Amino acid sequence: MSTSPRVVIIGAGIVGANLADELTSRGWNQVTVLDQGPLPLTGGSTSHAPGLVYQTGPSQTMTRFATYTVEKFLELDDDGDRCFNQVGGLEIATTPERLADLHRKQGWATSWGVPGEVIGPDECAKLHPLLDADQVLGGFHTPTDGLAKAARAVVALARRAVSRGARFRGAVTVTGINHSGGRVTGVETDHGEIPADIVVSCAGFWGQAIGEMVGMTVPLLPMAHQYAKTAPLPELAGRNDERTEANLPILRHQDRDLYYREHVDRLGIGTYAHRPIPVRLSDLPQDGETSERAMPSMLAFTEEDFAPSWEHSKRLLPALETAEIETGFNGVFSFTPDGGPLVGESPDVQGFWVAEAVWVTHSAGVARSVAQLLVDGRSEIELHGCDVHRFDEIETTPDYVEETSSRNFVEIYDVKHPLQPKFSPRDLRVSPFHARQKELGAVFLEAHGWERPHWFEANAPLVKDLPMEWQPPSRDAWSAMFHSPVAAVEAWKTRTAVALYDMTSLKRLEVSGPGALAFLDRMTTNKVDKSVGSVTYTLMLDEAGGVRSDLTVARLGEQRFQIGANGNIDHEYLRRNLPDDGGVTIRDITGGTCCIGVWGPLARDLVQPLSGDDLSHEGLKFFRCKQIRIAGIPVTAMRVSYVGELGWELYTSAEYGQRLWDVLFEAGRDLGVVAAGRAAFNSLRLEKGYRAWGADMTTEHNPYEAGVGFAVRMNKGDFVGRDALAGIDPDAVERRLSCLTVDDGRSVVLGAEPVFVDGEPAGYVTSAAFAHTLGTPIAYAWLPSSAMPGTRVEIKYFDRMIAATVAAEPLVDPEMHRIRR
Repeated sequence: MSTSPRVVIIGAGIVGANLADELTSRGWNQVTVLDQGPLPLTGGSTSHAPGLVYQTGPSQTMTRFATYTVEKFLELDDDGDRCFNQVGGLEIATTPERLADLHRKQGWATSWGVPGEVIGPDECAKLHPLLDADQVLGGFHTPTDGLAKAARAVVALARRAVSRGARFRGAVTVTGINHSGGRVTGVETDHGEIPADIVVSCAGFWGQAIGEMVGMTVPLLPMAHQYAKTAPLPELAGRNDERTEANLPILRHQDRDLYYREHVDRLGIGTYAHRPIPVRLSDLPQDGETSERAMPSMLAFTEEDFAPSWEHSKRLLPALETAEIETGFNGVFSFTPDGGPLVGESPDVQGFWVAEAVWVTHSAGVARSVAQLLVDGRSEIELHGCDVHRFDEIETTPDYVEETSSRNFVEIYDVKHPLQPKFSPRDLRVSPFHARQKELGAVFLEAHGWERPHWFEANAPLVKDLPMEWQPPSRDAWSAMFHSPVAAVEAWKTRTAVALYDMTSLKRLEVSGPGALAFLDRMTTNKVDKSVGSVTYTLMLDEAGGVRSDLTVARLGEQRFQIGANGNIDHEYLRRNLPDDGGVTIRDITGGTCCIGVWGPLARDLVQPLSGDDLSHEGLKFFRCKQIRIAGIPVTAMRVSYVGELGWELYTSAEYGQRLWDVLFEAGRDLGVVAAGRAAFNSLRLEKGYRAWGADMTTEHNPYEAGVGFAVRMNKGDFVGRDALAGIDPDAVERRLSCLTVDDGRSVVLGAEPVFVDGEPAGYVTSAAFAHTLGTPIAYAWLPSSAMPGTRVEIKYFDRMIAATVAAEPLVDPEMHRIRR
């Protein structure tokens, strides 16, 4: 008798079929896959997906998902008919901006291990003879991209899963998810209940409705996307048959939001150039309203939306001048607020999982990771950008999801800068200092709905006062976007005087109760059992020793702690692991509190006269905290600094926030105080070698590789991940997060660029900035541990190589004198 859990997968499309295959390959044979539509073409997005698999993007995780899809489908066939046609991919540029972006994309491909090269117009036309080379400035060719035959792959995957014990059932409507005591017990259908220990919703754009059955918000928006096929083209006659279907590379014309693929002697055309068309599930054809040709996810073609794309297509591909559109439809796909998939377990019903908003491109990769989560407890590929809990509450509301998902549809092929914020919605979450920041000319960027000052125009007049060694060099147009030389002023003032930083948007959690200490001791790597008033930098690991997050833990009472976390994922993870006895409570206190970072050599001169409490080094030592009053305002002062200067994080209730800002700013005028933003902050933290979780380190890295082994206390007792670390020699890791200085003193990179050692790609940049204190650009990068300080490397930035040198870290104040005075 099988001892594997009983798993019900809702959705027999490309994601559900892949998941059944991945689970059964790991020995789980009690797997049932349900779909409301007929098998094998159920009527969901898989049934009409064009199947383009372009692997390369700015996200390493998404690229690795796509690469696994290619590898898996290449080895998959349906009775000898292949499931992947590796015709290659060609993305063409018709503007200089796009051509530059293709060079950037080629850098990502190198960073993530995907072969590809930027080629000229004539080479593009040789690869795709339908192209008018005169319309093209160049292209990015990736030979391992291609076409997934999604419907065929579903059949092959299902057959393989069934051979291992899985069951597939079509024409079964899920009517409810049964659960008891906070755990899934089964799936209710129009054919009766199916008992289950685990339920995974792979229902695509129906995922919202399935999530609602357990009270789970699934923040996706079904949207229609146009796809058309031409009548037979003479230029394609005789090139393909029904089995090969295509031999030209798949083609993307992103300057006009278009893509193309062959269908034997016809050309398929997909466009994102039309208006966003949100779809309500209630508007889709219901049972009995569909036919073989009219699936629920295939809506009527709106010719007026397609007309501009047809004209652009004829200019790019002259063979279409005399062609006609034979068929077309508006296909329904899932979009999310940030464009990423949704993977994770319900916060309230254990055993209910989602794997939604996953396109064919990433389907096998996502399914493998979900299977690893279920079977092994962790994914080998880090998933923070896919975690369904990555959004804060405001980001899951229907209005927000619709507006941001619609914007993602419009911008899907845009050239986007890494710092580019949402245009709308804005001003959703503001700190109590917001009004004062606007008065100072703050330039705001956005994160999770928070308005975060990047720099302040009120400081612009001080640029002329910068000492020569602090004058920043001019930047190239790309790195100059969403940047200002004012950041140099704010960094200068932080290092030489004092500055105020708004730290309110950082997630704050309160953990309390009789079991709080024991709970945090088990969940984190460092010793938190210290005296009241201690502040501890620590890590959360997964069972394999990967870095789940880094936290700042302040002990405010015997069993009351304030946690500085990295986001909602941390909150959900800690909440999910609370002891069952109710002895620990965790709550998010971010919105009701605020924080000002007061940092710089004159920080004590600013704050001490406003308080009767002793703020000397002896009165409040580094990494200590205490309750004080500043001008009568109750404040929790923490002696920590993410910029490497003397000072404190000052926390108070939101009601007192504006008053606290006003008092500090007014008292600091004679000291030259400035408000400072995230641009200066990022530069200063990199100068000190402080890591940013999610960028510099993730679950794919252990603490010793990431350079945060100092936050691990192996002798403190058991904690999550300890056993995995016990088998690692900290001095024998094969890769390390390394600091680089740029040799020319002016070339600023932005992240994800490949790094070459001895002419060969060896790693990639994680974070970068201009180090104003040093007068040179710096970057952090994952490199082989053999790349010791002094090693010469090169960073590929667009189409040029930038010389850099591995440096010992931290670059500024390695003895920590400035921060401890």
